[in-house]
Formats: sequence, structure tokens, C-alpha cells
Amino acid sequence: MRAYKFRIYPSKAQEKQMLHHLWLSKQLWNELLEHCKRTYNDFGYFPTKNTLQLMVKDYGMFSQTQQEVAHRLHNSLMRVFMMRKTGMNCGFPRFKSFDGIKSIYYPQNNVGFRLDNKLAVNPFGEIKIKKHREIKGNIKTMALKREPSGKWFVIFTANEQKEPIKANFGEAVGIDLGLINFAALSNSEIIANPRHIRKYEDALALLQRELSKKKKRSKNRRKAQIKVARAYEKLANTRRDFLHKLSSKMVSAYSLIALEKLASQEMAEQNFGKSINDAGWNMFASMIAYKAESAGCKAVFVNPKDTTKECSNCGTKTEKALSERTHICPSCGLSVDRDINAARVILKRATVGMMGSNASGDERMLSSLKEEAHAFRRG
Repeated sequence: MRAYKFRIYPSKAQEKQMLHHLWLSKQLWNELLEHCKRTYNDFGYFPTKNTLQLMVKDYGMFSQTQQEVAHRLHNSLMRVFMMRKTGMNCGFPRFKSFDGIKSIYYPQNNVGFRLDNKLAVNPFGEIKIKKHREIKGNIKTMALKREPSGKWFVIFTANEQKEPIKANFGEAVGIDLGLINFAALSNSEIIANPRHIRKYEDALALLQRELSKKKKRSKNRRKAQIKVARAYEKLANTRRDFLHKLSSKMVSAYSLIALEKLASQEMAEQNFGKSINDAGWNMFASMIAYKAESAGCKAVFVNPKDTTKECSNCGTKTEKALSERTHICPSCGLSVDRDINAARVILKRATVGMMGSNASGDERMLSSLKEEAHAFRRG
């Protein structure tokens, strides 16, 4: 399955109707959630999926779109109990505001929508679309998505036939992701950190100050919110463009890419959160994971423990302060940049035995990253 995202340009009348359907989706979600809570309090169980489906009939939207709201809520409720049974912490579904509903979903091709030179959607009619590339394979689903900036996009998922895997004769490389430099490679190459947020933070701060001065629920405040959203969108697009270009270059140049299995979200909550989120480590790892398969490259994720302490030459572990930027081994005398040394340790861990437990790269991690990547491409 592959996702395709295109910009669409609805007319003012179409956009008004689409916004109304988003509002209906919000109302339907909240009514169904209230019914589920009340049923559980009264009888000790939640309504079945079929019961919820019957409740959404004739709500004013396309029939399958209404049903999808019910299915999504039911799946959310089931997911909570499945995760809690395994001991994982999971929040209960919440009531949504209008801004909390961002998409209108059509789960079946040629039922409710059709794509030719224009996009025909029931009940909105034909919508202009910027189709910048051809869709390979059979379209399965479609979602109309409204971004906070006010722009509209359509996202298709298509079932593609697997193409033959390309031959890749590049060398193996280890990558150590960081903040001073974005990445250090085991072949001594350094990739500078573009620090995207620094380029936009002054403009963002000014726009945020202007927004805070506007009267709540006024038209001027809404205009200011859109300006802020577009500034953040530009920042996100700049980051995504950098990561896409770098990841494509990597999977084409190397036959094996070894990275650390980083818990970047947990790290961001402890220290340097702004810089870690700006670097986009997890997004980069996800891109490597899903691009590697079609490029004939193998992505391997290793345990990050002590990669900065361990010597890549002899394996001796040496304690280092964060300010120490050079690895000097007391046993073998190796002197090298600490990030390059870490990248070599990562590569070494990924290639020991090649198919052993240390080199498997944790297939569950790779699978999880691929799932995140597919979700990311769907928008």
C-alpha cells in the first residue's frame, strides 16, 4: 500500500459545504461517544459496531463516511482495552472540538468519489486537483483533509504491485544522530544540522505576539491563527524536504544503513526537547525504513546503550562528559571524533554475525517504523 497526497482547490461554495461536513463529523463523534459512555455506565458494556452503524443513518453525510466515524470510535474503544490488558497506559477517547476533526474519509474506490482530470466527490461535485504525479496501482481509499493553514488536500491509498528490488552495491554505513551535527557517518562524513527552527523562530514569535493581542472568537483572531499556522507549515515543509532528500541519498548510496533504536519522544521530554523535535530523528528513521526496501538497501536498528562510551577499535568503555567531543581510548590509543566513533560502534553492532540477534536490528522496531512511515505519508 502506498499513499499519494495532492493539493485540491475547492470553490467557496464547496469549501463551505466541506466545512459543514467536518462539523457534522464532530457532532456525530461526540454523540456516539456520549451514547457509549452512558451505555457502559448503565449496563457495563459498550455498544457493538453494528449498533453504532445503525445510529449514524441519515445524518446528512455520505453513508460510508458516516459509518467510518462509528468504526473509528469503536476501534478507539477496543484499542484502549487491548492496550490496558497488556499493561500499557492509554488515554480514553475524548470529545472533539471542530478543530479536532480534520478529514472526511471515503473507504471504497468508485463509491462516493472518482478521479479523472478533476476529483468528483459525493456530494461536493467536481473539485480542482493538482495531480503532480501519476498514481500507480488501484486506488483503495480517499480522505479529504483540511490543514490548520486552511489548505485542502486529498490523500489516496493505492495497492501497488511490488517492483523488482534494485541491486545496490554500496558499502555499509553506521549513522549517529546528534544535535551539534545532524549526523556523523562511520566513513567520517559529517552532515551539518540545518537547525530549521532558528531560521523561523523570530518570525514565529512576532506572529504569536500578534495573535495573542486579538480578541477571542473574532475574525481578526482567525486571520492571525491562519498566519501562524502557515508559518509552522512552512517550517515543517522545510524540515520534511531536508529529511526526504537526505534519506533518498542515503538509501541509494549504501547497501546497509545502521542506526540507533532511539526513544526520541522520551528523550525530548527530559532534555533538549526543542532541538530534538526540530532535528526530526524519528521522521528520518521512518523515511530510511520505508525507502530502503525499494532501493535494495537494508535498514538495521541497534541498541543505543553505551555507543558513545565504547571504543570502535577495541571495545573498551570510557566515561565522557557531554563537553568532550573527542574519543581517546586509554587501551588502544584511538583518537577520533566521538560521534564518528559512535557511528562505527553502531555499524559494528549491526554487522556482527550479520543475521545474529545483534544484527537483526529488532525487526519489530523496523516494522513499527514502517507503519509510522505509512501513516506519515497518508497525512
